[in-house]
Amino acid sequence: MGEEKIELLKGTLDMLILKAIEPLPMHGYAIAQRIGQVSRDFFQLQQGTLYPALHRLEDRGLLKAEWRITETGREAKFYSLTRKGRRYLEAEIRGWERMTEAVALILRPSE
Repeated sequence: MGEEKIELLKGTLDMLILKAIEPLPMHGYAIAQRIGQVSRDFFQLQQGTLYPALHRLEDRGLLKAEWRITETGREAKFYSLTRKGRRYLEAEIRGWERMTEAVALILRPSE
């Protein structure tokens, strides 16, 4: 059986990125690594998906970015949440939790 490609629901990628950097600023590669690690490699973000999303989130005012030196001595753009980004993330998490509860109700066997 071939590997399935999971399509993220609209907005889910943005929420995952924002959640990954919620505790501390990170550069793009670290964000992808973090999401992969926490999801036990269920989500493996490619550069062609991650960086356009980061730029979109920055354009929307949900992230701010600054150039810093990484732990390996290279210069990279580090992203962090703005106040607007934190509010957006909280609202998205609440919406996600409501939706997953509703889906769980539908998937449970009827009594």
